[in-house]
Amino acid sequence: MPQRRATIGTTSGLHARPASKFTQAVAATGTDVLIGRDGQPPVTASSVLMVMGLALQGGEEVLLSVDDPAAEPTLDELVALLATDLDAS
Repeated sequence: MPQRRATIGTTSGLHARPASKFTQAVAATGTDVLIGRDGQPPVTASSVLMVMGLALQGGEEVLLSVDDPAAEPTLDELVALLATDLDAS
């Protein structure tokens, strides 16, 4: 299972607006992506409610994963997206 670590670049964390932008980007990939913290069960990254439920803070590290090895470029794109300030765009 391909995985990538990402750091939340939005200072205020993944509240409604940045979480929505992230989950829309995930959904647009057509890939089943999971997001979570170490030691906790991951959630579906295309669900805004599940992502908001993680209460992720700016600077926090998360783990993204997919079942399909061919989706590794998708993970790289999502890591880059999470590193940006999604409140600024």
